[in-house]
Amino acid sequence: MNVLPVTDVLEHLRTALTESDEVVLEAPPGAGKTTLVPLELLQHPLLVGQKILMLEPRRLAARMAAGRLASQLGESVGDTVGYRVRMDSKVGPQTRLEVVTEGILTRMLQDDPSLDGYGLVIFDEFHERSLDADFGLALTLQGRELFRDEQPLKLLLMSATLDQRVIDQLLPQAPLVSSKGRSYPVDIRYLGAQGRNQRLEEWVAQAVMQALDEESGSLLVFLPGQREIRNVARNLSNQIETGVVLTPLYGDLSIQEQQRAIQPASEGQRKVVLATNIAETSLTIEGIRVVIDAGLSREARLDPASGMTRLHTCKVSRAASIQRAGRAGRMEPGSCYRLWSESQQAQLSQHATPEIMSTDLTSLALQLARWGVEDTAELRWLNPPPDAALSQARDLLIRLGALQSVDNSLQLTSAGDVMARLPLHPRLAHLLLVGWEKGCGELACDIAALLSERDPLTGDADFERRLSWLRGDIPCSSSQKSMLQRIRQLSQQYRRSCKKILSNVSPQPIKLSTAELSALLIAQAYPDRIASRRRAGAGDYQLSGGRAVRLAETDSLIKHDWLAVANCGGTQGQTTDKVFLATPLPEKLFDTALSGLLQQQKVVEWDRQQGRMCCELQRRIGVLVISRDELKEIPLPEKNQILINLIRKQGLQILPWNDEIERWRQRVMFLHSSQPLDGPWPDLSDKCLLKGLEQWLSPYLDPVNHINHFSRLDLFAILQALLEWPLPNELGKLAPPRLKLPSGHTAAINYSEFPPVLAVKLQEMFGSVDTPVIGYKVALKIHLLSPARRPLAVTQDLASFWANSYRDVQKDMKGRYPKHPWPDNPREAIPSSGVKRKNRT
Repeated sequence: MNVLPVTDVLEHLRTALTESDEVVLEAPPGAGKTTLVPLELLQHPLLVGQKILMLEPRRLAARMAAGRLASQLGESVGDTVGYRVRMDSKVGPQTRLEVVTEGILTRMLQDDPSLDGYGLVIFDEFHERSLDADFGLALTLQGRELFRDEQPLKLLLMSATLDQRVIDQLLPQAPLVSSKGRSYPVDIRYLGAQGRNQRLEEWVAQAVMQALDEESGSLLVFLPGQREIRNVARNLSNQIETGVVLTPLYGDLSIQEQQRAIQPASEGQRKVVLATNIAETSLTIEGIRVVIDAGLSREARLDPASGMTRLHTCKVSRAASIQRAGRAGRMEPGSCYRLWSESQQAQLSQHATPEIMSTDLTSLALQLARWGVEDTAELRWLNPPPDAALSQARDLLIRLGALQSVDNSLQLTSAGDVMARLPLHPRLAHLLLVGWEKGCGELACDIAALLSERDPLTGDADFERRLSWLRGDIPCSSSQKSMLQRIRQLSQQYRRSCKKILSNVSPQPIKLSTAELSALLIAQAYPDRIASRRRAGAGDYQLSGGRAVRLAETDSLIKHDWLAVANCGGTQGQTTDKVFLATPLPEKLFDTALSGLLQQQKVVEWDRQQGRMCCELQRRIGVLVISRDELKEIPLPEKNQILINLIRKQGLQILPWNDEIERWRQRVMFLHSSQPLDGPWPDLSDKCLLKGLEQWLSPYLDPVNHINHFSRLDLFAILQALLEWPLPNELGKLAPPRLKLPSGHTAAINYSEFPPVLAVKLQEMFGSVDTPVIGYKVALKIHLLSPARRPLAVTQDLASFWANSYRDVQKDMKGRYPKHPWPDNPREAIPSSGVKRKNRT
């Protein structure tokens, strides 16, 4: 057995597992966690006669780990050490150590929550915090609690960079075993300022050429995705010298191509491996001593606004940058070129966001239902799934027929149980189930295989082209042959799964063309992505889920009114997505094979264009209306509520107001604002009236069916009914519309402001000492006017005005209006409304 740094802590680890049911092992890259620890623990006394499960985050890592472990024992994979990954396994009767991908654990637990026969589950590279790892840990903990009292299942979490605070919350009793790892130094070089004005691919290529010139050995280059890998390879192909081999490394490559990237360079050659984050952990690529890190990764994140998963290019976490740099020091001292600055390194987040917090949770929701859990609080989580994303996932599962509501709880349907056992996303599992039921299972497997992998063709979005390519009707380029082979193999594997899991389902074939069946199956898998064209001749469509999408103007599908969209996407913040894969959807299917997706709904709504109420029976899928039939009878409660909503939206001005009503309302509002606490006068402000429309206006809306019908409402009577008896009589006393003046005339009171205003000619107030008071002892604001009815003074204290300000007014006005009286003692003068009378002799 190799002597690796983790050897120093093996005894401590064995003791910890003896004394505790869960242990955390932290060790840097190259310490030997994956290659040594599982084999050593096979000999643990508590695990004699039991198996070990070790989880790896990726299929490539699982296969490679199993191969290395088996080779150390001098055996073939499938003997003592085996593996299980999606659609592939090598496990024999003597296998005691199974290396599996994380999703496999969930399926094993669903079949046997106790994991009978297994003594230890190892979560390798747990720092990546994949959804499957988090969920698998939660199920393992509950399964152990329920079924493993006598012989507890041991858990070991291994990682190079753990967020210990999170682990402590879930497993506070778990001892931490730490290994220092191999001490090969890595020289970190920051290139942050050198490529600010360059495209990423050009900058990376420049860094590769610099490293080839400055360093020896092979290079591992971290890039966010396949597009960048292809572009960098194209950029470098004309620059690198003979003897330097370029090899890509990402998940969609065939096993042979991935193996070629991992193998050491031939003697006399150097290798430049262009990789995604698949090379961050678990994989040791021989001969790598230089890492070039673009500092980016591509993550699938759920867009809550659209319910779609989008790929986001994100900065790596500080932990991930350490992991990547560590690749350069696995075998000897190395160097790491970082395409950012040292100050930016300090600003990186400490750890990546756990996948459960940002991804599509449809598969999780389905597996939770199969486990029998609706309230996620029943399980112990490192981070519980977000409620909003889980609710969206469950809504989709209801549309797919996997869940149903029974007595206010969600339960798994028989179809949902079948879908949960198929090793695909629930959408594609539903596609296979429908295809099997309709007698087109092989076509369904081909479609599911194509949709499970990266799109093999470029150009227009027509999915039928992909099927023709898969059948061999369209030539396959040499660069696509491995992908073609992989998709065909995947289709065959789906066929085998269907025969095993759907054996009890009796097919009932329907007579449709292959193209119509394809459209049917895609629509069943993506009922929220059935698309209707918005306007003839254009590429703008609306999805049944409400999202706007667009076809390229040159796309061959643009002539079709209806599409079944399999793939669409865009960037966050955009209101319209681009259609990547779709097929024409014959409208006749809505009356036959797709009728189960339709909902019949009586819709009462306001037609804004015609300004009237309309009531119709609609057949719709999501937000899309397939057909509509007008109904003559409109249910009054629904109609009146729509009118109420219309008034709230457009405002009270839609009602037949006039000056008389407004003046009356102002008088009531004056009393409301001046009354004592808990007084009887109602609040008739716009805000209050709008809030209470259901109470005071709705009973009178029955005759209103058109915008013009609002004028028929007796709004004055409706509002007056809001005054309880005896308030109508009190209104005239407390807030009279007019006030009798000392001159004998009357003047209107303006209640549009507070306090109310009495505008009157100054001469008509002679002889009045006290300011008029109305309502609840509110003094009027008196605007004293000139004979020409221009303002002379404003006062709420007549006595003070006569005693003080009047003298100035008298001096100014007496000469200007000599025919009008300006007495020296206005408090005792006779009020007058006209000019002075001449004395007759």
